[in-house]
Amino acid sequence: MQPLLLLAVVMLAGAVYLVGEVVTLPGRERHQAVRRAATYGRSRVASTGIERLRFRERVLLPATGSLAGLTLKLNPRTTLDSISARLLAAGMGRKMTPTTFLALKAAGGLGGGFLGFAVGIAVIGSVAALPLAIALGLLGFIAPGFVVSTQARKRRDQIRQQLPDALDLLAVSVEAGLGFDGAIAKLTEHMDGALAEEFSHTLGEMRIGESRHDALKKLAERAATPEVASFSRAIIQADQLGISLGRLLRLQASESRLKRQAAAEEKAMKSPIKMLFPTVIFIFPAMFIVILGPAMLNIMTLF
Repeated sequence: MQPLLLLAVVMLAGAVYLVGEVVTLPGRERHQAVRRAATYGRSRVASTGIERLRFRERVLLPATGSLAGLTLKLNPRTTLDSISARLLAAGMGRKMTPTTFLALKAAGGLGGGFLGFAVGIAVIGSVAALPLAIALGLLGFIAPGFVVSTQARKRRDQIRQQLPDALDLLAVSVEAGLGFDGAIAKLTEHMDGALAEEFSHTLGEMRIGESRHDALKKLAERAATPEVASFSRAIIQADQLGISLGRLLRLQASESRLKRQAAAEEKAMKSPIKMLFPTVIFIFPAMFIVILGPAMLNIMTLF
């Protein structure tokens, strides 16, 4: 028992260390790039012998690539472009690379499998070790994707809530005499959140030379909400047809606010149905016990 428990603890510690190193890899790479740029051009003292690579460069980077390749082999339909789009939709594209995400899935699956097998042999028995290993392995493999999907859903809801106020601010800025790019810059200065980050990214794309049409199309793809897609199409058509942006943005803000109100009413209509299940499962049995319990005791005493 004790050697198996020790093996389980060692495997769990190794999995936690590997996951921590993989998650913090992009931040360390950025720090190293900034430090390398800060010391660029300085003279270096000639060192004798071959410079030894660090542990991260010798072990972690090749391990990350191998784990990502293993995930791609297990799911051939998955591509790096689709993973990158999912990370951008969740707001994690600047914190995690697609290779890191795929490596996390493989590491979670392998770590969960080893942990389930060791715990199954040590606690339950050899018969249940394999099913437990498969279950925990699948759970560890699916968990990163579930987290990204949940974060993307929350981000879409946040974008829907912030869009009417953002469109009002854009309309006021355009009517005050600013251009569309200047209105977006003013928006990013006075607003925070997911929508402001997306507009800031779009503004950066337009400033480096990308056309407004392409930048707005990419904004609609990243946000993945019908309201932002409708806004992007309206702005593109206004540029092509020469329509006034101020009036168009006012109409878009009013329509987005009505959609947000309709979505809130829809959630309010669904709440009684959702409350029915916990009421039937948890509240009604307790009420029956409190109401019918004394009567049943009296009936049992009579018979």
